[in-house]
Amino acid sequence: MLTFPDIHTHHAAPLSGFSIVSSSPEHFVPQERHHYSVGFHPWALSAEYPSETDWKHLSRLVCLPQVLAVGEAGLDKLAAVPLPLQETVFERQARLADEMGKPLVIHLVKAVDELLRLRKSLSPHVPWVIHGFRGKAQLAQTLLRHGFYLSLGEHFHEAALMAIPLSRLFLETDESSLPIADIYARVARIRRIPLEDLSEAVCANVQSVFLP
Repeated sequence: MLTFPDIHTHHAAPLSGFSIVSSSPEHFVPQERHHYSVGFHPWALSAEYPSETDWKHLSRLVCLPQVLAVGEAGLDKLAAVPLPLQETVFERQARLADEMGKPLVIHLVKAVDELLRLRKSLSPHVPWVIHGFRGKAQLAQTLLRHGFYLSLGEHFHEAALMAIPLSRLFLETDESSLPIADIYARVARIRRIPLEDLSEAVCANVQSVFLP
């Protein structure tokens, strides 16, 4: 039976199959045998949030074995939150991910230069995964050169998909109602590879990035 890992979803984790449910610390309610990423989304930030109490809470949660990643952290120029605040919170989450040895899941909107600058200054030792990537092939190639993993959801550019090596590719549902298996089927069809090969490649990436 094929496995279709979903590395970023906001839906309840399925009873079977591997998925990582994204949650904010205050809404984190773990269930047995489910996996999670936990972090401060850039849309939610304010002068009061996160507080030092919130940071301590996140640090405790990230220690849990069910929490496989920090995030989604992010930089979003379309958000109402000032970018300097977003960068400050992003950097602190990135440092926490490095301290805990867990990957960082990233929400990125029109802030590529800022992200690359932060990556250069922080020199992370853990993988950075950009979720819900919708950019074009040229942007994908730029991010790949800087060591990122890219995760695609329901909406993506086919040329960008073709530019991503299978060894750096993840798939996800995010907030989409489309079954993760349908996304795998579409990606395999576009790449002109057997569905089994795609499943095997993404499973290997999950093992090396999220379950080392």
